[in-house]
Amino acid sequence: MMSGGGASASASTSSSPEGGGGVTGDEASLTTTTPPPCLEWKFSQVFGERAAGEDVQEVDIISAIEFDKTGEHLATGDRGGRVVLFERTDGKDLHSRKDLERMDYPVTRHPEFRYKTEFQSHEPEFDYLKSLEIEEKINKIRWCTPANGGLFLLSTNDKTVKFWKVQEKKIKKLLDINVESSGHRENGSMIAESSVISPKSRPICSSNGGPSEQTSSYPCDDFVFPPGGISSLRLPMVASTETNLVARCRRVYAHAHDYHINSISNNSDGETFISADDLRINLWNLEISDQSFNIVDVKPANMEDLTEVITSAEFHPSHCNMLAYSSSKGTVRLIDMRQSALCDNHAKLFEEQEAPGSRSFFTEIIASISDIKFGKDGRYILCRDYMTLKLWDINMESRPVATFKVHEHLRPKLCDLYENDSIFDKFECCLSGDGLRVATGSYSNLFRVFGCVPGSDEATMLEASKSPNRRRNMQSSSKPSRSLTSLTRVRTRRGNESPGSEMNGGAYDFSTKLLHLAWHPTANVIACAASNSLYMYYA
Repeated sequence: MMSGGGASASASTSSSPEGGGGVTGDEASLTTTTPPPCLEWKFSQVFGERAAGEDVQEVDIISAIEFDKTGEHLATGDRGGRVVLFERTDGKDLHSRKDLERMDYPVTRHPEFRYKTEFQSHEPEFDYLKSLEIEEKINKIRWCTPANGGLFLLSTNDKTVKFWKVQEKKIKKLLDINVESSGHRENGSMIAESSVISPKSRPICSSNGGPSEQTSSYPCDDFVFPPGGISSLRLPMVASTETNLVARCRRVYAHAHDYHINSISNNSDGETFISADDLRINLWNLEISDQSFNIVDVKPANMEDLTEVITSAEFHPSHCNMLAYSSSKGTVRLIDMRQSALCDNHAKLFEEQEAPGSRSFFTEIIASISDIKFGKDGRYILCRDYMTLKLWDINMESRPVATFKVHEHLRPKLCDLYENDSIFDKFECCLSGDGLRVATGSYSNLFRVFGCVPGSDEATMLEASKSPNRRRNMQSSSKPSRSLTSLTRVRTRRGNESPGSEMNGGAYDFSTKLLHLAWHPTANVIACAASNSLYMYYA
């Protein structure tokens, strides 16, 4: 019944803007006849580098990374509830337009960042009704549209979403104050205090109530200004001597989720955003924090009938009425909020049928999608499950246009991975700004970069360290499985196929995993988190 509803809705959705018209954005990138050359990645920067043998505190481990749309700022969140902001510095030395006009060549330096500020976003809490501790760990960060020189972003832990404003505040100080301890400075000359205020002897009560012979250093009530006034008396001046970055929480969106929040995504309309947990997706207005609208609810009447949960959700980058969410069964659903208030029926369903005879105990576990991302123009959806990366064309529901095998070499070790819970690790994925490449993380602090263009054999493995190319060249091949057009050709890329091997020949270290990474929106720059360290690479 679900697939039938998806088919009927599919016909009505195919006339949407992203389905027709000219070739733009990511669509143009994937229809490129000649694949681009493989990128050569180099180390750029590291923040919070750990010394050899240094223990990492749990609260310092990075749990979220996000570039803003311009690529000028980068935000990270950690398990201690802190949000750290970085700003781009390259090209900042050219402050005036004349400096830019004098240059007869473009700025070719890769983006570099510096620490900007940090603030405590969430604190540990305790739910007394359910007797549950609520961790302060930042699950997701999303940048909002900047305004009036301020930066805005959303951050969430398991239960509460917060809306933050970060802005430079000028610190004002009083200068040229008239009263000083030793004298007063006016026009570079010192005027004795006695010429301004002449303290008089005044009886001061002693502890026993009697008069004391001490003199008061304060003026008497009957002080009389001298004839002609006091030349050195003047009003203090207020001046802004320095600026300081201040983070202020503008809104708190709480008490709307019974289960842990796994995703937040802001809408292209700049006014609304969604928050998703295991069973529900709620729609919020940024200006209204005390109510939200439930737009997706997969909770059955009887919880024993529960077969799948929501794992990730994201708004379409340009169509404010469309969003996609993934499930633990390996499906991606595209919904149109114009159809109904409660989006029980999807507009499109993206699901790859499993091969006959391939089902096992681990099939559903490794099929669960941990992250989804839209391409820049919304034509493609990238999703990551435990074993693979899959790229879907939203106009073709039958199969993904490309499948990249990331953990195929771990298939013989699924029992061990299940025993140590590594099989439940949730790896994120990202697309390049031009849509030509995708990236995702792996174990031993490795991450993979794949080319998406038909015919491309780019499949690079890098290590999150100062020497990212300490790796073995990956053998990869492009294998079209059907004779389709260049746009919809189904391709399979293989990663490192030797079981249990690591780039230096040893066994994989499942305790060091690269779960979080982000691709710069306009440049070939990847930021990735290895424990408490933030590494950046450029190509």
